[in-house]
Amino acid sequence: MRSNIVTEAGLPTRIGQWWEGIPFLTSVVIIVCGAIYLLCLLAGYDSFEEVCFLPVAVVTRFQVYRIYSSVLFHGSLPHVLFNMLAFVPLGSELERIMGSIRLSYITILLATSNALLHLLIAALAAHIPFYPYPHFMNECAIGFSGILFSMIVVETSLSGAQYRSVFGLFNVPAQWYAWLLLVVFQLLMSNVSLLGHLCGILSGFAYTYGLFNFLVPGPSFYSSIESSTWLSTCIRRPKYIMCTGGSPSGYLPTYSNQNLSSGLLSGNVWRNLSSWMPQRETSAQSTGDSRFPGTGRTLASGRNTNASTINSDLSLQARLLDSNSSPDNTLNTEVVAGQPTLDGRRQVVENVAAADTGLQGHQVPVVSDVEIQKLVAMGFERTQVEVALAAADGDLNVAVEILMSQEG
Repeated sequence: MRSNIVTEAGLPTRIGQWWEGIPFLTSVVIIVCGAIYLLCLLAGYDSFEEVCFLPVAVVTRFQVYRIYSSVLFHGSLPHVLFNMLAFVPLGSELERIMGSIRLSYITILLATSNALLHLLIAALAAHIPFYPYPHFMNECAIGFSGILFSMIVVETSLSGAQYRSVFGLFNVPAQWYAWLLLVVFQLLMSNVSLLGHLCGILSGFAYTYGLFNFLVPGPSFYSSIESSTWLSTCIRRPKYIMCTGGSPSGYLPTYSNQNLSSGLLSGNVWRNLSSWMPQRETSAQSTGDSRFPGTGRTLASGRNTNASTINSDLSLQARLLDSNSSPDNTLNTEVVAGQPTLDGRRQVVENVAAADTGLQGHQVPVVSDVEIQKLVAMGFERTQVEVALAAADGDLNVAVEILMSQEG
């Protein structure tokens, strides 16, 4: 008689579940880099000097394409495997915070700034009057690791962690984490590009300190792209992450000034560019809090000091409950008719006409900090936990269902 034994999932099932948990852009980068290496391997292509970032070739022959080709090509199988496995947690975390389109723009921005810094430092080192060092001008850098170092700095800054673990062996202060990795990899692998990794760290710090704010477009730019018809196929993908909702400060440079967000490229230039793109029919968005990207949900002006807080909470609450609404947690909203949907995913623009009695009668459930900490300990973000508990009227079981449906 065969015993009733519950076996664990097989390796293909585990790999499939792991792959399904990787967001859209992160999986696209992995596929592109892996496919490029596989094609080079099958075709016997090993002339990486033609595609790597070679400062002397960029300066003398103006081969600007090397800025981006050097990121996608890798020199060996361990090289591409290590970079992509390191990119999975970093890219997934940042994509869930920023959204797929925003992270793609930030990745291109980091790749460009890394190359320009690399070129600048190499040129300065080659023309030092008392001790010129032309080696950097002839160094051939290739691989995704420069962007990885930039993302390490950005993710560490956004996480707010005080300490980071180095390979699970010991903890170091978070501000030294990227620098320590730079030294460790340089000691363990002598053929890696020191300048490429160093420029990645410098670009990451430049972004987190807001030095690139004038190059970062406003939320309306990403919303315009996501509302265009040519991106509808990507948006239908279940792993695609919209640039809407979430933490309002999660995608901004950590140390940036809010006033800089309306800089050069987030103003008229980007509005003109977005006007060239095909648009879906959408209703007018709120011009209130510019920190919240994407499709807006607005409340009428309240007569008490908590109106703005209720507006923000209801907006995020509506997004959490968008795919799991029930009679017990219905929002007092008026849905604008005629909005398109993409494969069952509702893209609804809500305009809440809150009367004085309705806004004054809205009672935000009082949730204890103990209940919030229970759900935060399960791995959910505190902002989403607070909104889910508010939507569930303090019921922990209902709040968990809401959070699990959002994670799915």
